[in-house]
Amino acid sequence: MGLPSPILTREQVANRILAGDNIVIIRNKVLRIPHSWLNAHPGGALSILHYIGRDATDEVEAYHSDETLAKMKGYIVGSVEDGWQSFVPPVMTGWVRRLGPNGTKEWYNEAEPLRSSVDIPTSPATQILLVKRNEISTDSGPTLASLQPSVSQLLPQMQAQHSAAYKVLHQRVKDAGLYKTRYLTGYGPEVVRYVSFAVLSTIAYKHQWFATSAFFLGLLWHQLTFFVHDLGHVGVTHNWHIDRMIAIFLADFVGGLSVGWWVDNHNIHHLVTNHPTHDPDIQHLPFFAISPVFFSSLWSSYYKRVMKFDAFARIFIPLQHKLFYVVMALARFNLYFLSWTFLAKAAFSPKKAKGGRWWWWSEIICLGLYFTWYIPVVKGCGTWQKSLIFLLISHIVASPLHVQIVLSHFSRSTADLGPVESFASRQLRTTADVICSPTIEFIHGGLHLQVTHHFFPRLPRHNLRAASLLVKEFAKEQGLEYYEFGFFEGNQEVRNVLQQVAEQVKIVGMVADANIREALSNAKQQ
Repeated sequence: MGLPSPILTREQVANRILAGDNIVIIRNKVLRIPHSWLNAHPGGALSILHYIGRDATDEVEAYHSDETLAKMKGYIVGSVEDGWQSFVPPVMTGWVRRLGPNGTKEWYNEAEPLRSSVDIPTSPATQILLVKRNEISTDSGPTLASLQPSVSQLLPQMQAQHSAAYKVLHQRVKDAGLYKTRYLTGYGPEVVRYVSFAVLSTIAYKHQWFATSAFFLGLLWHQLTFFVHDLGHVGVTHNWHIDRMIAIFLADFVGGLSVGWWVDNHNIHHLVTNHPTHDPDIQHLPFFAISPVFFSSLWSSYYKRVMKFDAFARIFIPLQHKLFYVVMALARFNLYFLSWTFLAKAAFSPKKAKGGRWWWWSEIICLGLYFTWYIPVVKGCGTWQKSLIFLLISHIVASPLHVQIVLSHFSRSTADLGPVESFASRQLRTTADVICSPTIEFIHGGLHLQVTHHFFPRLPRHNLRAASLLVKEFAKEQGLEYYEFGFFEGNQEVRNVLQQVAEQVKIVGMVADANIREALSNAKQQ
């Protein structure tokens, strides 16, 4: 047996972080994650950086298999006393590590923290947003003060209770066998549906019923995306290599989209759900803004750029609730761009831990092959008018997926309640379910049970309904809100949020115009 881990004080942990160590707390054990592992991590570097100095037990155990959790023990460098109070990770105040002029890692200030000046539910005192960095900043790195969270209205004891109850809930889910994939009764009907849509699209195309063919192709894309979502979470065979190979074939070759980009993006969304600065799934300027905080031209820690609230945004955002479905209908075209952008950047990144570079080459090849079959299919319609109709129908029919994705988050809280908030509390606060009959839930692909999916990302889709009963029981016992609405009600709530933000843009514009007129008037009088 090895020697017992030394007990580290809060100051010692802070000093390690300030010195550049990647420290994460899991079940009171202090893990030091090597820098070499950050970019090699299959879940991406940011998914680790967002939990530096924090108790990440619930998040880590929700995302990793028992086998992977066992391997993490090799990173243990110490332990802490019970009741660890999480620090604010440096990345959340704009600090990251990068290579300096001398070739060694050093702190770099990529953005400036914008702390809330009020303490209201929509903008609590704990909220830290990021904006463009100050070019004349003289700070050389984060400080002990920047690691300390603001005083939260949340009681640490209550959050600890939520966390303890979540661990019990997670064990109940495991004991119920809900991590076992239902291949025959679950995915059996799904595969029949996929094949049927592909065959119907092919038959229609051969008969030159191009609109009908495009319609069934769109349905195929729509349904396959849910399957790829499951594979991306390693929730089908539970083997990373097998799930990823299947996902690359379906997402890249059949659908023309990078599963690598989606997984990289989606992992961060799960971990910092609805955070304006850190969650890429709600960063849609200049097309959408679901909170007035986006008027401040926030920095995106995922995209590594300022999301400018520019002239185009000032024109488009006031109309966002009216153009919502138009943008959703054409969203797939933007996903092509994001896919290729991600893979272009990934070409220069270190090898992932699982399988080296094979996944990158596989995606590049499959994305290229996608265009070798889809472009000839579109051109084969004959006239440019028919080709355009085929292109639009196939993409628009698949667009309800995009509406489905935003329903569960756009109308929920975007406030940052700080690192004291438990994983379970944060997911319930920022996520909602769509009420749906079991007979038609295949249309929603399991994403209507978004709360339970966020609680247990690796859980097979066809077991979410059974698990959701346990999650609802958990929420009731813990006094937490489990929010759900019907599909049409959810659409209305999302559009209401978009309209409210749109109206605030108009108000800001009117105030600005009034100030300009007043300034001009004063200038004339002088």
